[in-house]
This record gives sequence, C-alpha cells and structure tokens, in this order.
Amino acid sequence: MAKLIEGKLVAKKILENLSDEILFLEKKPCLAVIIAGNDPASKIYVNSKKKKAEEIGIKSIVIELPENCTQQEILEKIYTLNNDESVNGILVQLPLPAHINTKEVLEKINPIKDVDGLHPYNLGHVASGSKPYAHPCTPTGIVRLLEYYDISVSGRHAVIIGRSNLVGRPLSYMLLNQNATVTICHSKTTNLQEITKQADILVSAAGRKNLVNADMIKEKAVVIDVGINRQEDGKLCGDVDFWSVEPKASYITPVPGGVGPMTICSLMQNTFDLYKIQNKI
Repeated sequence: MAKLIEGKLVAKKILENLSDEILFLEKKPCLAVIIAGNDPASKIYVNSKKKKAEEIGIKSIVIELPENCTQQEILEKIYTLNNDESVNGILVQLPLPAHINTKEVLEKINPIKDVDGLHPYNLGHVASGSKPYAHPCTPTGIVRLLEYYDISVSGRHAVIIGRSNLVGRPLSYMLLNQNATVTICHSKTTNLQEITKQADILVSAAGRKNLVNADMIKEKAVVIDVGINRQEDGKLCGDVDFWSVEPKASYITPVPGGVGPMTICSLMQNTFDLYKIQNKI
C-alpha cells in the first residue's frame, strides 16, 4: 500500500512559515492577477489565489477584462504593472480568450515580475540549469513534495506524461538538474505503457481521466498525479486511477489535495522571492 503524499499538509506548513516572515515586513509583497473572459474555472482559480494571498499577508490585485477585450488592452495593463514599483508579481490567468496571442502577452511581462515563471527568460534559465527569477509553480511544487518526503531523484528514471510549458517541459529540466534520467511522453508517443512501466517516478500531467492504471506502473513506483478532471458526478479526479494504482505504488498523490495546493503555495513563495529580489533583501 502506497504512502500518501499529502500536498495539502505540506503546503500548509510552508505557507505558515511564509506568513511569519511576511508579518514583520513594513511593506507587504503585492501580487497582481489579470483575468480576461468569463471562464468559470479561471474565476474560481483566481479567487482561491486572492484568498490565499490575503491569508498570509500578501496584497492581491485582480484586474478583470471582458471576453472581447483586445490584445492591446491586455498589453497596456501589463505595461502599467511592469512600471508600478508597488507590484512585485504579475500573473496572467490562462487560458486567455481565443483571439488573444498568449505567447506575446506572457513575453511582455517583466521577467523579474514573472511570478508564474513562464517568460522565455525564466524558462531558458531553468533549461540551462542556471537560476531564474522564478521557477514555474507546478513543477516547483512537485519538486518540493519529493524533497519533503525524502524521495531522491538522482540516478532514477522519471517519466513525465505531458510536454506543456506549464508542467512537463520545465519539470523535465528541473529533474535533470537533480541528476534524474528523464523521459517525456505525449499524445504522439507510441507504446506508452512500455515506457511508463520503466519509471521509478511517474508524473502524469496529461489532463485525461484515468489515463494511468495499475498495468502501467512498476512495483513501488512513485506516482505524481497533476491532472485535474471532472467526473460524471461533478467530483474532481486526476489522470491516475487511484484505487487500482495505490496498492502497487510506494508513494502517490491524491486528487484533490496533492499537487494542486503546492502550485498555489509555490505561487505565494515566488511572489515573496520576487519581492526580496526587487528590494535587494
């Protein structure tokens, strides 16, 4: 039976420590979030980020734009925030409306305020093994969970399902930087099961319900489930068929309560870290 990797509890401990540090600051860190459109899930995510920020003493600004906003309107908001010394972190909630060029929007954020770690400057530093201003939040949360549970990645085979800039690509570099042997799988990968069964550490970030079952993992594998999917009854589930995989794995993350809380935790940590860099603390 696998040991549960409880991201909710780990995030709570990290945020309590972060809150203690922020408490004694005369000037509080500030996170600005831009949300465009009416996507219900995005609004829930933004509200949860705002609530968590305020709980630990980070000032939160939310800028809401309509679904039909223009590219220029978003870029003007970013320009203003880039030049506002009171704002330490800028986050653009994804996905943006279909007519917006997301790549251009993300590239216009000042890298030293790029709290999501998605600017090419920061991603490039992650890929080259040097220090970015901020690492992407979900991969950082995964790495911190592995560290907390004393799961070494050095010399082990990590298989990642998913190649997005949000999770798969940056996580692969972060694990490589810790001397893991890394394989990335994606929608065009053939013989997926043959590859996943070789994994000492399996990370699924595909966004496909029950993609990973017990036949796809080897005995005592560490299984990290990044997927967030909706079941027919409306409840959340991951990419991993938890109840079939759990008896075979050595460690496993639940959904919800696993990687998700660590993503928000990393966002708060990044905001504080950028504050310190900008204020030369």
